[in-house]
Amino acid sequence: MAKRSFDVTAVWDAEAKVWYSQSDIIGLHVEAETLPEFLDLVRDLAAELIVANHLSPEDIAGTPLRDLIPAVVIHGAPDATAAE
Repeated sequence: MAKRSFDVTAVWDAEAKVWYSQSDIIGLHVEAETLPEFLDLVRDLAAELIVANHLSPEDIAGTPLRDLIPAVVIHGAPDATAAE
């Protein structure tokens, strides 16, 4: 069975003035100027990338849907509020 939980961390780059992702979701590379924009992008992209890069055809065909839906946990950097 595929992994059930994935982590995404929002990291603030003060020099570039963008949020960027650190994640265990293969292919997820997000940059955004605001934290809400970052969160929207992660929500839009995470599920598609998990299906494409973490689930085999056997997983999809042989597993009940309720067991295929993973958790995506989004973490903010400790200084997240200071950057906004």
